Amino acid sequence: MKLRILKSEVTNPWFNLATEDWIFQELKPDTHILFLWRNSETVVIGRSQNPWVECKTDKMEQDGVYLARRQSGGGAVFHDLGNTNFTFLSPKEEYNQDANFQIIINALKKLGIDATQSGRNDMQVGDRKISGSAFKHAVDRSFHHGTLLVDANMQKLGDYLNPHPLKLQAKGIKSVRSRVANLVEFNDSITHDSLSDAIIEAFCDYYGETVAVEELDEATLKAEPHLNKFYQQMADWDWRFGKTPQFSHHIETRFDWGIVDLHLDVQQAVITEVVIFSDALNVELIDELKQALTDTKYTIADVKAKLEALKKNRADLADQVTDFEQWLVEQMAT
Repeated sequence: MKLRILKSEVTNPWFNLATEDWIFQELKPDTHILFLWRNSETVVIGRSQNPWVECKTDKMEQDGVYLARRQSGGGAVFHDLGNTNFTFLSPKEEYNQDANFQIIINALKKLGIDATQSGRNDMQVGDRKISGSAFKHAVDRSFHHGTLLVDANMQKLGDYLNPHPLKLQAKGIKSVRSRVANLVEFNDSITHDSLSDAIIEAFCDYYGETVAVEELDEATLKAEPHLNKFYQQMADWDWRFGKTPQFSHHIETRFDWGIVDLHLDVQQAVITEVVIFSDALNVELIDELKQALTDTKYTIADVKAKLEALKKNRADLADQVTDFEQWLVEQMAT
């Protein structure tokens, strides 16, 4: 059986997740493949998740944190350069999930860390979770990917995940947090490179064969058009936000000029219906607000642009629209 080892020199999550899809969809299924990679600061959400429920999208944008949506299901996770990610691809008839876990456990043992498999998806040291996994199967191939916490910034989990619910009645999957630990707590000299080297060595030991490591970089996008196709999808706004399941946003407040009870229905990240209940005397204001927001992308930038345009077109409503805009933007950013 052939072996192939790929290691990414790129920390852009769209590149690395695209590489996973490329491996699963395009590479020959007659080979055991190991792919090692890590991402810059990123929130990765599952295929059926809502980014506005799972993460603070405005703070992520301010801080230059990526949002990525993977093809597989599951919950939201935070990645940074303190995570080492591994991906195994095997022919369906030779797929052995336990073998993959054993390779990682053997690699950690080389670094003086005694890890065990916990349940179907996780690995732990003692009672602390240090790795989670997910799986995917096709007719002729099987896929196993996971994350190892090496020296991840645990504080950032709270910075970017689990915002206030914003009264969002969302469809889709919500994430569950677990008690976790970094591997540096058990070996303070461990790094992404030393761990990657140990996994590569354990992979080769298990299959009794040594192969050269193929390093992937941005030039690979030019050399592999199918990989570039997957990358363009991962980077696309419509994939990351537009694939969000339908949800509604209900908020209310009181202005000097009246009460506003706002209901937004959002489909594929676009506001499709706006209902406003209000005791404001200016009925025309309410109609203009509804018209401005309908068919607008559910982003702070797009909402602000539509309301700024309304103020320019209707100077007589500018003060009330300014009040409404400041309030709505604040609520979307909470």
